[in-house]
Amino acid sequence: MTIATQESDVLDRVATGLFIGGEWVEAEGGRTLVVRDPSTNRVIKEIADASPADGVRALDAAVAAQASWAATPPRERGELLRRAFDALIARREEFALLMTVEMGKPLAEARGEVGYGGEFLRWFSEEAVRITGRYGTNPEGTGRMIVSQRPVGPSFFITPWNFPLAMATRKIAPALAAGCTVVIKPAELTPLTTIAFVQLLEEVGLPKGVVNVITTSSSSTVSAPIIADPRLRKLSFTGSTEVGRKLIAQAADQVLRVSMELGGNAPFVVFEDADLDKAVDGAMIAKFRNIGQACTAANRFIVHEAVAEEFARRVAERVRAMKVGRGTEEGVQIGPLIDANAIAKAEELVADAVARGASVRVGGSRVEGEGTFYQPTVVTGVVPGSEILRQEIFGPVLAITTFTDEDDAVRIANDTEFGLVSYVFTEDLARGHRMIDRLESGMMGLNVGVLSNAAAPFGGIKQSGIGREGGPEGIHEYLDTKYTLLPL
Repeated sequence: MTIATQESDVLDRVATGLFIGGEWVEAEGGRTLVVRDPSTNRVIKEIADASPADGVRALDAAVAAQASWAATPPRERGELLRRAFDALIARREEFALLMTVEMGKPLAEARGEVGYGGEFLRWFSEEAVRITGRYGTNPEGTGRMIVSQRPVGPSFFITPWNFPLAMATRKIAPALAAGCTVVIKPAELTPLTTIAFVQLLEEVGLPKGVVNVITTSSSSTVSAPIIADPRLRKLSFTGSTEVGRKLIAQAADQVLRVSMELGGNAPFVVFEDADLDKAVDGAMIAKFRNIGQACTAANRFIVHEAVAEEFARRVAERVRAMKVGRGTEEGVQIGPLIDANAIAKAEELVADAVARGASVRVGGSRVEGEGTFYQPTVVTGVVPGSEILRQEIFGPVLAITTFTDEDDAVRIANDTEFGLVSYVFTEDLARGHRMIDRLESGMMGLNVGVLSNAAAPFGGIKQSGIGREGGPEGIHEYLDTKYTLLPL
């Protein structure tokens, strides 16, 4: 079977409707939107385009199912998630190909996302039966204290386009494990993987109304009445800080529980005593995974002046050898950016850096022809004040600036309103421990270039977000704590 035939088969199996109350239905008025392959800009699927009324219908279904799902034994909730994990892994190739076609990432990386996204299903299938409380005598000895956990309630998820499977599983799995029902709105650019995943949930026994999916070209207008509805109790969003601020403001009216995984500007600090082989390997992963389109992508390479030239030479050599092309092609490492706006942003940031004195070692321009491709790029000699050091690049551009000592490195690394993740390469264990304390980020990779894991709490500080996803902490985002006093 040719790859084109496989793509066609996979796309044909994806539903075209909204999933509301356990039924696949048309959008109000039969409205539709199109999904395009960024490597060709060709339309690959036409699906339902939800209206605000459709969004409210989806919330109605989640509210109607909440009481029965919350009363479902934790073991049953966990076993549903485990069945979903097993089914997803069995269909790894199908989901990987679907992601590559609608988002553009290389097929090998898409397979990795299936594994990563699946782990949230497996992890929270196990956490569902570990929701605990406590019992004890109060200090005065006059009563017994019971502290229990209960589901927050109906939850609304807004997910981004860059990791269309993992962002869905990372939110849906803990919510279902905790006993919460869900309305999810995937990104307009990459909705098909989420639809396919919910079809899989349906196949493994998802009760009606527990998960509802709305796809739309009008995110803000469809989301607004859902967020304003007093029946909604939780909002979780992954995306830009700018949009996150607006959603937090909207959520304030109903005093919603919110989880916000927002923008990043990750520093990648290479000290003079670093193992450069490790640092270069880490840089290639931290920068170019997902074509640089990740909130965890290293954004600012802050390299000690004593090793900056050698580091730049090595990464430039590696980047020069990278293969650019459609993600389904053999050996491709860099697929297309998501759209033309992403290319324009990369061009602007590189041009600004060069105008301020930086040099382009490799790449530095768009790839002419079909699709939205940008060359993997290395820029050296980036000076303070350059926009490329202040904005999240979200593309395959590795920008290097230098520092002189540890204090200087910390100052540069922390000089941002963001605080999602940081990366440090040093062979000095004491220095590594100091960096854990000194760098202002919710996560840190020490001598590693990738650190996301379903068993670990993912999230940032400052304007990179609120709350944590994954790990034991993840399920508590969907639980309310209740205290009861019983007199003696």
